[in-house]
Amino acid sequence: MFTGIVEATGTLTEIVRQGSDLTVTIHSNSLDFTDVKLGDSIASNGVCLTVTQLSENSFCADVSSETLANTLFGHYQRGQVINLEKAMLPTTRLGGHIVSGHVDGVTEVVRIESAGRSWHIWLALPNGLAHYIATKGSVTIDGVSLTVNEVNKDALRLTIVPHTATQTTISRLKVGTKVHLEVDVIARYLERLLHKDTDKANGGVSMALLSQRGFL
Repeated sequence: MFTGIVEATGTLTEIVRQGSDLTVTIHSNSLDFTDVKLGDSIASNGVCLTVTQLSENSFCADVSSETLANTLFGHYQRGQVINLEKAMLPTTRLGGHIVSGHVDGVTEVVRIESAGRSWHIWLALPNGLAHYIATKGSVTIDGVSLTVNEVNKDALRLTIVPHTATQTTISRLKVGTKVHLEVDVIARYLERLLHKDTDKANGGVSMALLSQRGFL
């Protein structure tokens, strides 16, 4: 699990085709690798990757065909700059929100507007994910935890402050750029609890009960 608070950026330095899979190498001079071990997870542009090889300033990971089918990794080239976050610890400050590193979909930037020292970035709403996204809720964009400030029928608006822009790849976004999107995992579990086909299995969970218990 992750928080969506990016610790560093890195660069994709090697891409090796392994049949239907890939092995990638990501280099970073700014990520602290001293506490990273083989088998650890590192969120890379919001995708949870398992460390298979490790050196002083880089790590290797396998990218499965499932991941390639649901993310942009199959389109990345050498030199791609990537947001990095090591898996959270029990003592980690949860400065963002709970992030699984399992991408729900790919979307693209449709508009960018200046807002003082910040920027409004509009992203298209992917089919099937719109109902998980709420104003003032959280989403993860390329591994960055962000607050949704507006939602309409076609797009969602994020406001990017200068610190986020300088510490992540968000400053590189342009109209037409595609990004990974992960919705708030709590929204997914609420949907599962409320699904009509699981009424018997969920012990009678309803909107009224969730409201009564303070979840809504």
